Amino acid sequence: MSQRTRPIQIIDYEGSSYKTDFWEGQGREFEDLTERNAIRRLLPSTGNILIEVGAGFGRLADLYTQFERVVLVDYSISLLAEAKDRFGEDSRYQFVAANVYNLPFAADLADVIVMIRVAHHLEAIDVALKEVHRVLGSKRTFIMEFANKRNAKSIARYLLRKQSWSPFDPAPYEFVPLNFDFHPGWMRRQLEQAGFAVEEELAISNFRLPAIKNRVPPELLARIDNAIAGPGAALKFSPSILTKNTAVKPEAAAQDFFQCPKCGNRAMKETSNAYHCPGCGERWPIPNGIIDFRFPRPAS
Repeated sequence: MSQRTRPIQIIDYEGSSYKTDFWEGQGREFEDLTERNAIRRLLPSTGNILIEVGAGFGRLADLYTQFERVVLVDYSISLLAEAKDRFGEDSRYQFVAANVYNLPFAADLADVIVMIRVAHHLEAIDVALKEVHRVLGSKRTFIMEFANKRNAKSIARYLLRKQSWSPFDPAPYEFVPLNFDFHPGWMRRQLEQAGFAVEEELAISNFRLPAIKNRVPPELLARIDNAIAGPGAALKFSPSILTKNTAVKPEAAAQDFFQCPKCGNRAMKETSNAYHCPGCGERWPIPNGIIDFRFPRPAS
């Protein structure tokens, strides 16, 4: 994944009904609850700035009440508009359309960065992790979820010769375009190479099977899942892994908040409807309260 001869591709959920097509009324109450339990377990108890990368419609944004400033980032303005409808009245929340490979934030800015259900869409995970590391403050927390290719179901299918690809192969597996499963050992190496120390791992969504979910209340199932998430991390047979990571880097304080994603200039000038970069002259609009820092810009 590190050798690229073309621009990095980006998944764009613009105009999608992701909220209703995938979450609301779709039988994923267990997945939502077990992810919430795991995030609560890994989040610091207090902090100043939290950035959620790939926040979508703000499904998890109510978990961040202990932080003074919460920035919800997504590539889709339409999904961010849904998040703004829910959280826009709270002045602590800010909504930013941006590219994870080119985040519009100053270095050493954030106390916490959260990235859930995003990694599986990243064909250049190494680039994304280095960008997250740049924005995160020294010894601060990065919580990331990734899809585990070496889960119990894929191992069983492979041993029974019902699938051709090996869950033991460390290379990422792209099962459909821009949808990847990752080997946990490979992902740990990516995190360490990007400058993170892996502090804690949780193996979650162990009961992601309709035969179980249809018979056990999701609240009870999520509590059981949470109870085994820590011990289960030693084996990593679950379909989803959450990691708590610390940025290893020299102490530094961010001097600014935003930086131009095109040229890196941090002397951004804010007006009522845009941010202006004095370095390259680029104008970054603020349509309906959502700052559009996407670069490269999506095709019209």
